[in-house]
Parts: sequence; C-alpha cells; structure tokens
Amino acid sequence: MTNKFVNTPYTKTYYYAHTGHRIGLDRFRRAVAILNGLDEDITLLTSDYRIAQIAREFGIEKCVGLDVVRNIPQIANNGDRLIFDSDEANPIMIEDMKEYFSAFIPIKNNSIAIEEKFLNANEEKSIKISYFFGDDDYEKDLEKNIDFVAGLDIYLQLGFYYFLDYEAMLEKKFPNHFEFEEYDEMIMKTEILITCSPQSVIDSLASGGRPIYVQREDYITDYNSRFEEWNVPIVNEYDKNHLNVIINTISQRNYVKLTQNDNKIIELIKESLTL
Repeated sequence: MTNKFVNTPYTKTYYYAHTGHRIGLDRFRRAVAILNGLDEDITLLTSDYRIAQIAREFGIEKCVGLDVVRNIPQIANNGDRLIFDSDEANPIMIEDMKEYFSAFIPIKNNSIAIEEKFLNANEEKSIKISYFFGDDDYEKDLEKNIDFVAGLDIYLQLGFYYFLDYEAMLEKKFPNHFEFEEYDEMIMKTEILITCSPQSVIDSLASGGRPIYVQREDYITDYNSRFEEWNVPIVNEYDKNHLNVIINTISQRNYVKLTQNDNKIIELIKESLTL
C-alpha cells in the first residue's frame, strides 16, 4: 500500500500497548524495552491509567492512559504514526488504522525486546529460586495453585494488579518476597526463575538466569516454540512433579544466552519509522 501521507515536523509517533488487571504488563514491559532503545520522541499509550501514571519510573517520559483502544484517535491525529501491540482490534479496525495513520507498525505476539540493563547485568545470582506468577491475578490463581511451589525455598515477586488484601496475604505466606518496584533486582539476582510471564523469561535469559516457564491457561502460547529453541523448560497445569524434576536437573540444561543480536525488533521499527 502506498503511503499517501508526508511526514512533517508536526507528525507524532505513538506506541499503544494493551495492559490491564486481567492481562498484566508483559506488553508494557516490552514497550519499555523498545522505547528505551529507540532514539525517537514517542508517546506511549496504555489501556490502563494506573501504569501510565508511573511510566516515568521506567524511563518513559510521555505516557497517556486510555479507556479503550478505540479512543486512540482522541489522542492521535490523522497522519500520525502508530506502533501497535495488542490483540484487541478486529480486521476492520486494523484496516481503519492503516488508513488513519501514515505508518502503522504492528508488534507480533512473540516479538523479542530486551532492555540493555538485563543484557549487561553482572549481578551475582545470590537468590536460588524466585517465583513470578505475573503482574495480574484477578482470579487469585496463584493462591489456588499455591501447592505448586510448596516446599521450595523461594522468593515471591509480587505483581502490579494484585488486590490489597490478596497482596497482604501473599506477603505473609512468602516472607521472602520482592515488591513490584524490585522486579529488576529480582531478575538480575535470581538463578532459577519460575514464571508465567513470557517477558520475564526473556529478561531472565538475557541476564544469565535459568528460567522455567509455567503456561497459564489465560496466557498466549505464541512464545513456546521460541522457548523450546532456547532450551527453556515449559510446565503445564501446575505439574509439581515435573517442576521438581526440572529443578533437580537444571544444571544439565544448556540454556541459550540471549544477546544484543536478539533485539532485532528495535532496528526493524527504526527502519519502518523512516520509510
């Protein structure tokens, strides 16, 4: 399709990431990695006001929260550029966006984006095992399946969208835990990371960790083939016996160490923005 727009000094670039208490922050964390790697003036749009309010703490200077994806045109103008990371839009909406924006750049579900701090991490792996269920747990599935990690001496990484009473209960059950703001420290210091978050698997691998991916029923499976290529073990249905076997034999597993060469999406976006 021929681009009918001409980019001018007034053309703005936006990055939309689907976030929220039922889907977590994986797309937000991926957006942070991409935006911090781009030398561009880009405004991040999230489908949640709460994370937008603290985006500066992640190095994002401009962030706006939206009610729904259809409200993007209330922020962006016809002819602006949009990087789009979401499964919300149907084919008709996608075509409308292609018409509305001078550049429309979709992010695939299994795209790899890594922050430099993880690639350059040299922290001592002083924590044997950490568990990160995810930033969202609306149905309190972590508690329902708490026997999955029972008996393991683990640190729990708390999520962003946990209910206050729920978070307080988890803190009591797991005296050793990381607050939401300590995610980077957890990633860099943890040797074995048990996690349901695909982005956390990527961050752990990049920083020299040994992640174990737990497939949640409500999470996509798009990354699983990549994880298999990287020798990342995958546990289904909270299979505790399988988890224990993996932990006991993990020193024999030849994990792939992610490098800057795996961060290709940033260069691809740069090229798309300059077309």
